[in-house]
Amino acid sequence: MSNSLQHLPSVRELLEKDELRKHSTNKNIPLALLKEWIQEAIDEVRSAILKGDKMWEHPSREKISLWIMEQVDDRVHSGSVYSLKPVLNGTGTVLHTNLGRARLSDRALAHVHNTSKQYSTLEYNLEEGKRGSRLSLIESLLIKATGAEAAVAVNNNAAAVYMILRALAQDKEVIVSRGELIEIGGSFRVSSIMEESGAQLVEVGTTNKTHLHDYEQGLSENTGMIMKVHTSNFAIVGFTKDVNSHELRAFRDETCPDVLLYEDLGSGSLFPYSEAGIGREPVVRESLNRGADIVSFSGDKLLGGPQAGIICGKKELIDKLKKHSLARVLRLDKLTLSALEATLFDYVYDPDSRDRIPALRDILKKEETIKERVHLSFEKLQNKKSLTVTVVPAVSKVGGGTMPVEELPTWGLMVKKQGMSVNGVERVLRKMVPPLIVRIMDDGIFIDFRTIDEDEETKVIDHLSRLNNE
Repeated sequence: MSNSLQHLPSVRELLEKDELRKHSTNKNIPLALLKEWIQEAIDEVRSAILKGDKMWEHPSREKISLWIMEQVDDRVHSGSVYSLKPVLNGTGTVLHTNLGRARLSDRALAHVHNTSKQYSTLEYNLEEGKRGSRLSLIESLLIKATGAEAAVAVNNNAAAVYMILRALAQDKEVIVSRGELIEIGGSFRVSSIMEESGAQLVEVGTTNKTHLHDYEQGLSENTGMIMKVHTSNFAIVGFTKDVNSHELRAFRDETCPDVLLYEDLGSGSLFPYSEAGIGREPVVRESLNRGADIVSFSGDKLLGGPQAGIICGKKELIDKLKKHSLARVLRLDKLTLSALEATLFDYVYDPDSRDRIPALRDILKKEETIKERVHLSFEKLQNKKSLTVTVVPAVSKVGGGTMPVEELPTWGLMVKKQGMSVNGVERVLRKMVPPLIVRIMDDGIFIDFRTIDEDEETKVIDHLSRLNNE
């Protein structure tokens, strides 16, 4: 073993090889990063030798050096020196949480670029020539988009829920239906957020049925809020009953007018997807019209913008939130604000926003349109001898914890390769540049074209051509 370790080359020795040094100049790889990759590869070989790996039973210096150079070369050609990389989403899940949820529109990207490349009016009032407030940058757009009296945004919807409970219901009882005590991504639960906020949870009803009289029985002198949570990431069907926000508003006004009515919409939507025959997701404006004093929702789900927690409602409540110390703790940065502003601008002023905002466009894509594009790509994949490629129908998901039972009819390519397992094919496509993320379905890999843009189709075809030659 000690003799084998003697064959390990040094970082300096490997850096002197032309094959590696050229990466620093031709590929613009920082020398420090190149050294780090080489050292990691050396450490990997050393560890393998110490563990008695048969691959390194009788190594030579040349064999080890060649292996290390291959590892470094693979990292150089991985497409990016950064850990956060762009990928091709062939899963068909539009708001794929693991792949970054909503993609930004071209207008949003341009606004982010312009306001981050230069100085901006983040907290500067041009009219008065003095300090301004970043909280006001998007408020007017949110008011126009939702019909609310006032609005504010923080860094995500969990933060919005926490802020509302902390600022408006600390040390008070908050009534919530047991059927709405959801758990969102990363094991974060509404009940846990409520506990952290200092509000006191009062559960009413049962998992599948909650009646108006359950809320009445939950009232006490210390009740400060009735909270309704939209269960966007799951669905209970069958023997069920819940109380909608309109009924809760009438109940509140009659029995406890001083109690706040708060609705957490979760995904949030400014577009009426139900009118397009897709799900029954509540529209923010309608929730406010039905009587909620305050609502919150996400920015990077059905809205199709950046990650944010948006709060809309009565001005007196929003003013309290703005003055709370958490407003600074949870505030948005200029990149997110610019992306959110441009996204909201499209909703308010652009009648073609459904075509400009990628999330809306992909969710609303017509089945026939997708099918036509798949056939065009299929025609370019003929005569691939080691591949079996077929055009098949399937269903896509909205994703992001939204419309869990909704299935969107779609089309895509089913691909199998001779002599390679399904998992092997998936792995090869995932290692390409850019990585192509697919679904494994019916003993093959499926590429759903709902989430493949037209300008990405050439890359998909190139990837499959390379797979054919593997």
